[in-house]
Amino acid sequence: MPVFQYEAMDNTGLEIKETIEAPSEQDAQQMIRDKGFFVTKISEKSTRQKKDDKKPRQAAGGKKKAFTIGGVSAKKLTMFTRQLSTLQDAGLPILRSLRILEGQEKPGALKNSLMGVIEDVESGNTLSEAMAKQPKAFDNLYVNMVKAGEAGGALEVILQRLAEFKERAQSLKRKVQGAMIYPVAVITVATSIVGFIMYWIIPKFKEIFVDFGVELPAITKVLIDMSDWVVNYWYLIPVIPISLFIIIKLIKKNRTGAYIIDRISLKIPILGAIIRKSVIARTCRTLGTLIASGVPILEALSIARDTAGNEVFRKAFDHIHSSIREGESMAVPLKETRITDDLVVNMVDVGEETGALDNMLYKVADVYDEEVSVLVEGLVNLLEPLMVVVLGLIVGFIVIALFMPLVKLLNELS
Repeated sequence: MPVFQYEAMDNTGLEIKETIEAPSEQDAQQMIRDKGFFVTKISEKSTRQKKDDKKPRQAAGGKKKAFTIGGVSAKKLTMFTRQLSTLQDAGLPILRSLRILEGQEKPGALKNSLMGVIEDVESGNTLSEAMAKQPKAFDNLYVNMVKAGEAGGALEVILQRLAEFKERAQSLKRKVQGAMIYPVAVITVATSIVGFIMYWIIPKFKEIFVDFGVELPAITKVLIDMSDWVVNYWYLIPVIPISLFIIIKLIKKNRTGAYIIDRISLKIPILGAIIRKSVIARTCRTLGTLIASGVPILEALSIARDTAGNEVFRKAFDHIHSSIREGESMAVPLKETRITDDLVVNMVDVGEETGALDNMLYKVADVYDEEVSVLVEGLVNLLEPLMVVVLGLIVGFIVIALFMPLVKLLNELS
C-alpha cells in the first residue's frame, strides 16, 4: 500500500509532519481529516522523494522563492494587514492565517517575505521576531506594534489599528496623486507641443527668413537661438532633470545635505506647508498608534522619528527624545523645536495632563490630514489658471516672434 508524507495543522495551529498508509491520495486526505487535522501538503513517499528530502528547504512548505527587486508596495502591505486582522478577529491560529494569505498571494516580494515568516514561526519564533527578519516588507513600526500586541495578548486589536493606520495613509496618498493627475497631464502635453514647434516648425521659418534676407527683430533672434539649441542639444532636455534628481538624491545621502534640502523645501510657498503638515499628520498618527498599542514613549518617539522622512523633523524628535529621557514632558521640548503650530503643542500638553495623549495625537493627525487635502486642492486650483497664463505667454511669444518678420517681408514684397 502506498505511503504518503503529509504536513498538516491541528486545531491550535501546530504543524504536524507524519506519514500515513492509504490506497490513494484522496483516501489519505480523508483519513487525516478524520484525525482532526487540516492538510497543507501531501505527496506519495518514494525513493525520489527521499532523495529530495535530503536537500535543504528553500522556503515554507519547500516552495521556491521567486526572484524580486525592491520591497513590498504600501498598497499590498495595507491589504495584507487588513486581511490578517480579519482572520485573527475570526479566531484562526496565526500560522494558519499566514498560510492562507501566503497561498493566495502572487509570486513577489510579499510572498517571499511571508514564506520566511511562516518558516520562522514554525521554528518557534514569535510573529514579531519573524517579521523583523523581513525588512523589505515589515518596518520598525510594524514589528514593534505586533510585538506590543503579542505582549498584551491583543494581537487582533493591534492589527486592526495598524490596518486603519495604513488605510488612512493610503487614502491621503491617493487624494494627493489624484489631484495632481490633471496638472501633470496638461504640463506634459504642453511641453511636447512646444518641443515639436521648436524642433520642426521654427527651423522652417528660419530657412524662409534666410532665403529672403529679412532683417530679424531681437525677439525673433531669441526664438531662433532657442530653437537651434533644442535642435542641437535636444538630448539634454531629459538629461538635465534626471541629473538634478540624482544630484539631490546624492546630497540627501549626507545628513547635513539632507537637512539643508529639507529645510529649503519647507520654505517653498504652499508646497512647503503641504510637506510640513503631511509630516506632522504622519508622525502624530504613528506616535498615537504606538502609544495606544502599549509601546514605551521613548521607543515610540524613535520609531516616529524614523517614519518622518524629513531631517528637520528628525532633528526635532532627537531633541524631544533627549528631553523626555531627562524627565521633561513632551509639550515643552516640542514647543522649543518650533516645527509645529501652537495647536499641536497645546493638544499634546492637554493629552499628557489627562492621560489621553494617544487620542489627542489622533485628533491632531485628523486635523492636519484635512488641512493637507485642502491645501492640495487649493494648489491644483491655483495651477490651472497659472498654466493657462504661462501657456498663453509662450504661444504669444512664438506667434509675435514669427509674425513680426513675416509682416515686414510682406510689406517689402508689396
